[in-house]
Amino acid sequence: MGVDQDEGLRRRGCSCTKDDFLPEESFQSWGNYVRALRETPGRFMDRVTTRSVDSTELVDMKARSQHDMKKTLNWWDLIWFGIGAVIGAGIFVLTGLEARDDAGPAVVLSYVVSGISAMLSVFCYTEFAVEIPVAGGSFAYLRVELGDFIAFIAAGNILLEYVIGSAAVARSWTSYFATLCNHKPNEFRINAVGSLSEDYGHLDPIAIVVIAFICVLAVLSTKGSSRLNYVASIVHVLVILFIIIAGLAKANTDNYRDFSPFGPRGVFKASAVLFFAYVGFDAVSTMAEETKNPGRDIPIGLVGSMVITTVAYCLLAITLCLMQPYKQIDPDAPFSVAFEAVGLGWAKYLVAAGALKGMTSVLLVGAVGQARYLTHIARTHMMPPWLAQVNERTGTPVNATVVMMVATSVIAFFTSLGILSNLLSISTLFIFMLVAVALLVRRYYSAGETTPADRNKLIFFLVVIVGSSIATSAYWGLSGGWVGYTVTVPVWFLATMGLWIFVPRAKNPKLWGVPLVPWLPSASIAINIFLLGSIDKDSFIRFGVWTLIILVYYFFFGLHASYDTAKEFEKEKGGVGNGTQLRNAEEGGVVVSN
Repeated sequence: MGVDQDEGLRRRGCSCTKDDFLPEESFQSWGNYVRALRETPGRFMDRVTTRSVDSTELVDMKARSQHDMKKTLNWWDLIWFGIGAVIGAGIFVLTGLEARDDAGPAVVLSYVVSGISAMLSVFCYTEFAVEIPVAGGSFAYLRVELGDFIAFIAAGNILLEYVIGSAAVARSWTSYFATLCNHKPNEFRINAVGSLSEDYGHLDPIAIVVIAFICVLAVLSTKGSSRLNYVASIVHVLVILFIIIAGLAKANTDNYRDFSPFGPRGVFKASAVLFFAYVGFDAVSTMAEETKNPGRDIPIGLVGSMVITTVAYCLLAITLCLMQPYKQIDPDAPFSVAFEAVGLGWAKYLVAAGALKGMTSVLLVGAVGQARYLTHIARTHMMPPWLAQVNERTGTPVNATVVMMVATSVIAFFTSLGILSNLLSISTLFIFMLVAVALLVRRYYSAGETTPADRNKLIFFLVVIVGSSIATSAYWGLSGGWVGYTVTVPVWFLATMGLWIFVPRAKNPKLWGVPLVPWLPSASIAINIFLLGSIDKDSFIRFGVWTLIILVYYFFFGLHASYDTAKEFEKEKGGVGNGTQLRNAEEGGVVVSN
């Protein structure tokens, strides 16, 4: 790159010069950049065919952050991080919205469906987090199994997921704070509808103040954040128990007579949106790098927190719909208003306070998780390496945390919850589907060991599994019949069975593994894609626009930065000039030049 190792792969200091953001050879002059653009097709193919390896993510990528993150977390911390990450705006806001508009009292079934989908994804994440305990989460897992380009597409959606997820929670924080003060939510927002559409016209300055406060906490200490989250989550759990007990004491079973007014379609439509309520557990996987004993702590933390969360969600959904007819549920602060409706007006203040504590925990864990994602992405130079720096004193990625919080503030300031929740669900379901595919690749493919015939069979069965899942989802979204399922579902089943019978296992997990492979990951692929078919068209358009934006960035900047960095890494590892060359940039294997 024209700079030595310390200046190239391990950027020093906290300055903001050009070399902190674009230190790679392709950006050292306009001539270099033009030459890089001309080589785009070849570089792109190199990145598409490049797969990282576990040791690269565990050792070399971590070294690019200058300092190690501190290993301070155990399984108890992870369980509470998981609870704090997940139980927030989803249950306290979207439950009412989806019960009223899409599912009725059957919203509890929607939570069961989305909970099953989330649990399947949790198993896939857990195996990766144990085997590759780094801050990059699903980005690192996809780099190892599906290659750089797919990992980058996922990375863009991971960042979108966290930004809009935290923005949605911050706006919900304002709604419950307004309820606590006996005001309507929009009374605490600035009405700018005259110049903006209704979906973007209620500006939320309180959300920005809350995000700024969370940002300060997140940069100071991961362990300190864990302790604060632990205390807040305990209070939150106590409030949830109060809601369930006091709410069921005021239950009216007549409210359940029309259990499913919108039918199965409404249940699954609500499930796709309510998947938002389970978003956050993947943030726990990004903390693997800071976990003392990943092989023990991560499975207990991830699976344990998800079981607790799913049970709590179902009980809360049942309680809400027994307290108040679904048509009368308030979409902004459903539980507070429901208690007022049954004569427990004083309880709405306790509920609002508990909801605020819960959403504060969600924001805090989200801030910690999203910064670690961005840190690992920047280690590959797909994003500026300045974002990969870890502060020596705090042991936290300060730059990445601040940048993500600023982006979150901008979105939270003007975008409505409905827009955010649908768009978030698309990004999340897409990423979870890719992680399940990556897990199947990890179990059934090993470079240099899997024969070409077995590799081709694996590709064929994966294509059929994904294709039949897409067909099922499309049929659900476009048709009201059932005949199509007699084709698409058996095709999915036979493809999964074919993978199980005809493709030999290439790897087994060292410490902890997903049970029932390939059935469980294949089911995760199918249900995630199926739920995508229940999301509205406008959200897919927004998703497409975002994907186009990140592709433009990739082909003009990210591709060339990561290519140069990989080639520099190749020189250091492969000893270019001594008669050898790497098989590809990051596979780790070396072949003799002819």
